[in-house]
Amino acid sequence: MSELAWKTDVQLACSGDRDAFARLVREMQNELYGMARTLLSKDEDCADAIQEAILKAYRGVPKLREPAYFRTWIMRILIHECQQIYRKQKRTTLSDNLPERAAQSAESDLDLRQAVERLEEPLRLLVKLHYFADMPLAQIAEMMDVSEGTLKSRLYRARRYLAKWLNLPERGEVGYEF
Repeated sequence: MSELAWKTDVQLACSGDRDAFARLVREMQNELYGMARTLLSKDEDCADAIQEAILKAYRGVPKLREPAYFRTWIMRILIHECQQIYRKQKRTTLSDNLPERAAQSAESDLDLRQAVERLEEPLRLLVKLHYFADMPLAQIAEMMDVSEGTLKSRLYRARRYLAKWLNLPERGEVGYEF
């Protein structure tokens, strides 16, 4: 879809055109799935998050203040839906209720993805978006509505936790790449 067609469809969708909204969603379907898959492990959960995000976006598109940010706006809705599903799963997963000692003894067995899952919510989301979805910090900052400096300090903190959990040296070997 050309830039002009995209902008036109966004304007039409904001004024209530269902077909224009459907074209936009179709154009973004791979991006939406890629983002959901980065944040969630099951295809069914990805489908649920995407469906809910599209529904919320459809209902809210007339209120979109800045049509130029449609892509960022719908991705932000999707990220929120993925976080909701993740939280529900975490509450119902028995393995998350292991005693602290068992979790500590298992630290040496953790691979990177398991270690990332142990991070608290904002750090986990940031690591997944930046490293697994290859999103630039500027785009993540816009989506999360925080400064790039804040994200850099969070990434530093997340890398330190991961290095500790994965038994990596704290200095020298933990840079921006794993």
